[in-house]
Amino acid sequence: MTDGTLQLDGAHLSWSVLEGDRPTVVQLHGLSSSRASEATAAFFDWSPVSAAGRRLVRYDARGHGRSTGRAVPDDYAWPALAEDLFALLDEVAPGEAVDAIGVSMGAGTLLHAVTQRPERFRRLVLVIPPTAWATRAAQGDAYRQMAALVEAQGYDALVRATAAFPPLPLLEEGGWTVAPPPDLDPAILPAVFEGAAATDLPATEAIAAIRQPVLLKPWVGDPGHPVSTSERLHELLPESTLEVMAAPEDVRALGERVAGFLA
Repeated sequence: MTDGTLQLDGAHLSWSVLEGDRPTVVQLHGLSSSRASEATAAFFDWSPVSAAGRRLVRYDARGHGRSTGRAVPDDYAWPALAEDLFALLDEVAPGEAVDAIGVSMGAGTLLHAVTQRPERFRRLVLVIPPTAWATRAAQGDAYRQMAALVEAQGYDALVRATAAFPPLPLLEEGGWTVAPPPDLDPAILPAVFEGAAATDLPATEAIAAIRQPVLLKPWVGDPGHPVSTSERLHELLPESTLEVMAAPEDVRALGERVAGFLA
């Protein structure tokens, strides 16, 4: 494995590469997560992708995990995160059309990226796409409340509040009981959530113009990642496949399914 750091305006991105065959696969995590958080939670396992011999690039988004950031909400809107992705690809896969896996916020970032520079992408996997369009406003209000809680009472108050949320039934049934705390610098956490609150997926017309093959993998029972978003994306994307994860075995099979789709 090769580790690196990319200097950007107002941030350093921490990334890693498992060498293998090209085209490269880049994987993007969700809001308040990181590479380390995904490993701790353990329900998303991307090892089948690298086990299939692919070159796998993973990184912590700006302000998350081992990456740094600043307290500027606009930095964390999905179009801005797409620009970070392009900078990373220019560093680790210059001139290459890559495959990409995006989870939640990562899915939003990917959709903005592919509508801006479609030539940089070959196939896309969108895992638990987040609230969008009609359902986004309420989610934005929830993020603003989280930001306000941290500003008023500190990071530990948010950790206690999120730990009190009931577990997702699908994950509880599968035995995934660890809920990692937000992997964000407390000093910039409010800005990260404010940026997330103010962003949305691209316009439906832009999404309908995407021609890459897309695999949509929502799961059930999660208001922050409703199946309705994936259903609407499936209607819009001309080359999409929709597969709902309705049981723990579907989540366990995700890595193998993604590896097969990207083959």
